[in-house]
Amino acid sequence: MTIDRRTLIGGTIGMAMATAARAQDAPTPYVLGTGTAAWPPREHFKLWPGSPPGAPNPLPKNDFTVNGKFRELWLRGVSEPMVAVYRPARPDGRAVLSIPGGGYRFVSIENEGIDVAKALTPHGITVFVLAYRLPGEGWANQWDVPLQDAQRAMRLIRSRASEFGIDPAKLGIVGFSAGGHLGADLATGHADPVYTPIDAADRLSARPFYAGLVYPVVSFVTAGFEPASAAMLLGDNRDAAILARHTPADRITAQTPPIFLVHAMDDGTVPIAQSLLTIDKCRAAKVPVEAHLLEQGGHGFGALHLPADAPGRLWPDVFARWTATVRA
Repeated sequence: MTIDRRTLIGGTIGMAMATAARAQDAPTPYVLGTGTAAWPPREHFKLWPGSPPGAPNPLPKNDFTVNGKFRELWLRGVSEPMVAVYRPARPDGRAVLSIPGGGYRFVSIENEGIDVAKALTPHGITVFVLAYRLPGEGWANQWDVPLQDAQRAMRLIRSRASEFGIDPAKLGIVGFSAGGHLGADLATGHADPVYTPIDAADRLSARPFYAGLVYPVVSFVTAGFEPASAAMLLGDNRDAAILARHTPADRITAQTPPIFLVHAMDDGTVPIAQSLLTIDKCRAAKVPVEAHLLEQGGHGFGALHLPADAPGRLWPDVFARWTATVRA
């Protein structure tokens, strides 16, 4: 039986309902099924000197596998979170950090990371892809672990902006599914003190200039509750303050960066109500929001996997054009 993303995340939902209402030395690259790419790519950097915050003993063991109907590379056991760098042939200074999803059970690094670089670099955008730690793999304060990595990634990218040839003030993000939750967490909680600063980069802002959210989870308590990601992020923690910090829909204010949404109405994994709630919250707070709601597309289509004749297939091109219109 072929295990795909819906099967795996959907299976987690059943379990969760019972438990929650510059290049550096790296592992040998994992060659993708096509033989045309590898992870990590030659240009990448690690987020943390030494072990990341709250490291377990022993550290999680790398577990990279190819899965699903699209034969996508998934990461588990991320013990050295890192950012891959994909440079366009003709850079124009724009940059985006891509945050893959996977229900906080795995990182869909190919479909929602490498493929995003393929889609956006032709537009002149430098793409950074985040391989973040998974909260359920033994890290202390597991609910803050992905946000630690996302904040640190934004700060390190900005600290090296001249090297990458980007405008640090206009660094945005695009997140998918649980990565959309992490992206929304970053957009609303970029200043949350989730780790102890370790160097000069940590004095820089982690706020995205804009946030693209593709079939995102924005609330664990309303808008068509999607419990799988909640269980994996929070574990057994039921602290109301922690839940509130990780409910980004309720933290949208006038200071939240502009939002770009993509969601299919037939998404059977993350209800479209999650994006509709985001629209309502943005409009109430007078935050610019652009939403592209697709009649069909399901869940997990990433940047390249909608049918060639589907209107929604063009969403990365529309997103690229939109990023050029965002103003401070």
